[in-house]
Amino acid sequence: MATTLQIRDVPDDVSRILKDRAKAAGQSLSQYALAELSRSARRPTLDVVWAEIREDHPRSRVSVGAAELIRAERDAREGPDA
Repeated sequence: MATTLQIRDVPDDVSRILKDRAKAAGQSLSQYALAELSRSARRPTLDVVWAEIREDHPRSRVSVGAAELIRAERDAREGPDA
């Protein structure tokens, strides 16, 4: 069963942008907003994505600090005679 959703206090600039995009897409504002909300709801959150990455690649955690990596790269570029 579908639910009616009402959004209050939408800033004027956001409303204008959404109306313009809906018009360009040949949709009503409601159709456009529903499509955008649906797309957003189906997209995983960053927390979920990172959890999946950790599950799939538990050894992918880097134990070396960024400064060490940068120093090693600079040393490799400068060569042994530097």
